[in-house]
Amino acid sequence: MKEKELLYSQEVIAERVRELADRISRDLEGKDVVLIGVLKGAFIFLADLVRSLTIPHTVDFVRLASYGSGTVSSGEITISKDLETDIEGKAVVIVEDIIDTGESMAFLQERLRKRNPASVQICVLIDKAERREKTVTADYVGFALDEGFIVGYGLDFDERFRFLPDIYEIKEGKQ
Repeated sequence: MKEKELLYSQEVIAERVRELADRISRDLEGKDVVLIGVLKGAFIFLADLVRSLTIPHTVDFVRLASYGSGTVSSGEITISKDLETDIEGKAVVIVEDIIDTGESMAFLQERLRKRNPASVQICVLIDKAERREKTVTADYVGFALDEGFIVGYGLDFDERFRFLPDIYEIKEGKQ
């Protein structure tokens, strides 16, 4: 049996998302901005973030896969949904739910840079830098987390728990 322990309440998350949106709005004022949400996990975070931005922007999505049917990354990343927006000359902000090993984010950054944007920045809800295998630095970080498996607010375990409005750490319960 697995137990959940509350890490971040919906109120704390909402406040942090507003703070991130304020920073992005200030930093990218006057630029042609495209936010790129990484599906599926980032869709709730992205929706709240774009509603809090005070600058004009467009939104697009990509979907990456690195796990196949297992629970450990295969190391090979594929794109199952690519951009539909031309990003050349634009300020791109990748919006991701969590950066863990950095493999997927490094892959995506490299791929997007080949399309000649003015800039590529990363906005991540959860940064687990201690597990980093690839050098990736997020420009905007919601929360830094050392360890733990988390669910809620778009983060899932086997496609479950995305709907939870708070973020929880999954703990092994007593048998």
